[in-house]
Amino acid sequence: MTAVPFTHVAETRNWLVTLRRYLVFSAIAHLLWEFAHIPLYTIWLSGAPGEIVFAAVHCTGGDILITLSTFTIALLLFGRPTWPQTQGPRVLLAALIFGVGYTIFSEWLNIEIREAWAYRDLMPVIPVIDAGLSPILQWVVIPTAAYSYALGWWPWRQRTLEATHG
Repeated sequence: MTAVPFTHVAETRNWLVTLRRYLVFSAIAHLLWEFAHIPLYTIWLSGAPGEIVFAAVHCTGGDILITLSTFTIALLLFGRPTWPQTQGPRVLLAALIFGVGYTIFSEWLNIEIREAWAYRDLMPVIPVIDAGLSPILQWVVIPTAAYSYALGWWPWRQRTLEATHG
């Protein structure tokens, strides 16, 4: 039996399945990220346990809305009827740019203007934009990992598919 090319598996993926996988992966990953990086914010020291949990869950809700918005805009601007088989990298890049751009704006607005939250000294801050490294990385790492998962772009998947069909 011949090996099934990995691209054939990705080409048969339905856009709705891909979108669902992206959103579910993103929601779970954002929840985990929020709990993991909350010690970098002052609420970790000043908030009661219930306030900390509420903040992480509340922020995850916002992350899900940002995920839906940035990905929808990316699909509207760069998607094609053949997505996800085509235009995959372009859609991902647009979603990353929109997500990071919104994050920079949101961090500035909520730290400098509204003073809704604050960083602890532990938070690495990116010079010039004065945004925390963790929230910026969150909007690079999670969408990239979610997109990879949704499309099956994992390096070990190709070897597994070839091994099972070979």
